[in-house]
Amino acid sequence: MSMPNQPSIESEPLTTQVAIVGAGPIGLELAVALIRRGIPHQVFDAGTVGNTIAWWAPQTRWFSSNERIAIAGVPLLTVDQSKATREEYLTYLRGVATQYGIGVQTHCPVVDIAKDGGEFIVTTNPASGKTHWRADAVVLATGGTDFPRRLEIPGDDLPHVDGYLRETHRYFGRRVLIIGGRNSAIEAALRLHHAGAVVSLSYRGESLPEEGIKYWLLPEIKGLLKSGRIRDLTGTVPIEITTGSVRLESVRDQSLVDVQADEVLCLIGYEQDKTLMRNAGVELLGPMLRPSFDERTMETNVPGIYVAGTATAGTQSSKYKIFLENCHDHVDKIVASLTGKPVDSAPRRYSDQIAMEPES
Repeated sequence: MSMPNQPSIESEPLTTQVAIVGAGPIGLELAVALIRRGIPHQVFDAGTVGNTIAWWAPQTRWFSSNERIAIAGVPLLTVDQSKATREEYLTYLRGVATQYGIGVQTHCPVVDIAKDGGEFIVTTNPASGKTHWRADAVVLATGGTDFPRRLEIPGDDLPHVDGYLRETHRYFGRRVLIIGGRNSAIEAALRLHHAGAVVSLSYRGESLPEEGIKYWLLPEIKGLLKSGRIRDLTGTVPIEITTGSVRLESVRDQSLVDVQADEVLCLIGYEQDKTLMRNAGVELLGPMLRPSFDERTMETNVPGIYVAGTATAGTQSSKYKIFLENCHDHVDKIVASLTGKPVDSAPRRYSDQIAMEPES
């Protein structure tokens, strides 16, 4: 005889003082700052530590110098003293988390943040089931590149269309159309050309935006386009993708050209997932829907909810302004607000230089 379904009884929420949503560099740096001050906290991430960096193609290098992306005063050293690769930086982040014993719950998405008196109930939903945490403060260090920007044309959801560059070996001998004209697209075009792919590059502008391309990438891509070793399709926009080809329209005269492609990489930027901020009541401002916050404290319009890192910028356009390297002071501001004591861990002259001349 079957028993009737019993109503589930939710356990009492676990408790912490500060809930940090996001285990990227800034989330981890904040966790270390709280550890040094004896402030209880818990870090949650929907993916793994450094999840955004983890989806970079293997051996992708940072644009920023190592000292600018190092966190918590822990030096970032590489074997050849060059800028860190994806693998080196992920190893570094794991090392920092291990060294300081940071409590990180990975693959544990936060799905709701609700006010409960003077506290917050933070709901997570890992594979094992929902868990509730009670916290005095919440910090959203969730980044701003949650999913690729879509073309919104017929066929942009086909299996061979991707918003990420994958392991380059898989493209050997393949006809690859790259859509985009800034650093991600240019770097992908160069890497795939050298990996043995047959590369075409479509960009909506009549020429590449040279001011938006890193100086060490520009001469090579210009040379390869001029020589025809990478097919130059600047001044075109895609209007339809089918299995095996992409139809492009000229921005000059609206003429059409069909380009054969086994793989299509749409590298035109990324968008921030606003769901959690909206659910928590954080006001979103302007065309980029950036969160409203006090620049002195990083506290949003919801008292007790803070924002840190590139999450502060919302969905950035092609001209990024906020990077890891100019976000380190967010940690100091949040800690100062939480403790009521001033904090300044970075030399002012150095932080001013980064603000004026970012490398990313």
